[in-house]
Amino acid sequence: MDHSHGNDNEKLEASLPRTEDCVAVAEAFAQLGDGTRLKILWLLCHSEQCVAGIAGLVGMSSPAVAHHLRLLKSAGLIVSRREGKEMHYRLGTSDLCREIHRAIDALFHVNCPGFSHKD
Repeated sequence: MDHSHGNDNEKLEASLPRTEDCVAVAEAFAQLGDGTRLKILWLLCHSEQCVAGIAGLVGMSSPAVAHHLRLLKSAGLIVSRREGKEMHYRLGTSDLCREIHRAIDALFHVNCPGFSHKD
């Protein structure tokens, strides 16, 4: 059976995402496959938090939260800033982060104040 589909493959090949982009999205999805990290990311989509604040909200120890934050940060999903002795975390600003925010809000049926879903 012929699977070439004529010129359609040429069009598909020209539109294929870059390998680097596929790797970044796959890494993000891998991190979001964990329910705890998904919950933490949801929080950080809607507010900036320190480790202790996140720990209190999700009912986990600060070291456990810090572990999840390291993974989310290494995937490029969150960013941090230092304020005195505390690190504060929030959702990253990349296109991927914005799209994940939209998807999370849609999946959880949340309307995030201050975030336009029409962008």
